[in-house]
Amino acid sequence: MATHDTQASPPLEISQIPLAFASCSIGPPNSTKYTLHQKIEAIRNVGFSGIELSFPDLVTYAKLHFARESVDENDYPLLAEAAAAVRTLCDRHQITIMVLQPFANFEGWAEGTPEREDAFRRAKGWIEIMKAGGIKMLQVGSTDSAEDKITDDKEKLAADLRQLADMLGEHGFKVAYENWCWATRAPGWKDVWEIVRLVDRENVGLCLDTFQTAGGEWGDPTTQSGLVKLDGSKEDLDRRYKQSLEELIRTVPADKIFFLQISDAYKMDRDCDDGALKDEVNEDGLRPRGQWSHDWRPLPYDGGYLPIEDFAGAVLKTGFRGWVSVEVFDGKFKDKYEDGDLVRFASDAMKLTRRLLGKGLAHW
Repeated sequence: MATHDTQASPPLEISQIPLAFASCSIGPPNSTKYTLHQKIEAIRNVGFSGIELSFPDLVTYAKLHFARESVDENDYPLLAEAAAAVRTLCDRHQITIMVLQPFANFEGWAEGTPEREDAFRRAKGWIEIMKAGGIKMLQVGSTDSAEDKITDDKEKLAADLRQLADMLGEHGFKVAYENWCWATRAPGWKDVWEIVRLVDRENVGLCLDTFQTAGGEWGDPTTQSGLVKLDGSKEDLDRRYKQSLEELIRTVPADKIFFLQISDAYKMDRDCDDGALKDEVNEDGLRPRGQWSHDWRPLPYDGGYLPIEDFAGAVLKTGFRGWVSVEVFDGKFKDKYEDGDLVRFASDAMKLTRRLLGKGLAHW
């Protein structure tokens, strides 16, 4: 595998790294208690300069903005109009909408299927939203569609993403491809990096995530130990994880990392009333790591146990100095912030993210 020079990495000035917050993460998971305006004000008050605009938040904002009880997720003209209003709101608060997310289950459908037609129809609609909102990047999560529905041919997965990249490229937009650790075909950073290289487009790169890699390669929500099942000792697991991160440093150029997301995870058997998750798909069709991701991802140093310092440091060691974004889904938010103080939460996120970045690079 090709390597690149990491020796010329610019010195780390944490205060100069742009920090963002995913809109879906500002507050408790799946809550509509706070308006998008309140979320934006909270993060701006403590120094964040960017936001990941979550599609569900855009839909909720559209309901409020247009005084409607419901908004169809496929009403792209209306959602584009709402995105333009969000852009004005963010401009007023000097916040950059650095990405629209999460675009899911796009790649791998067979030619001529309704699912493939829907995927490209959605892509066209999201592009209209991006145009209206002044958003230059689309986050695409590696598909978690059923195995019997999508191809396992990475060349074909790459071909779909190449077509999407060309659609976005017509408008000067980029694709940030993220490995979701419960994904069907590309659960690891090596998988998405292989596909990105096959896509071979300048406007396609990686979204890396501390949880998605540490929670995929090292942690496991279905075991009592919280560790991946492995023939060998914990020392062997730690060694394998470190080797993976060393490979990332050697092989992934900084300019192909479009942004880094930050979160940790709770050890399910220790921290959650129901204990470790069952090693099975739940009633919503979500695999165990997907369930873990949706509700049990706190801020760094706030109750989690994954080796996220190592991963954050490895990404910085490549020379990456781009957007770092907080994406957490903390099911214990209401216990920690009984007063619902978003500014205090955002302040904690700022402090702990800076701590993570500083300590992370020290590992390397």
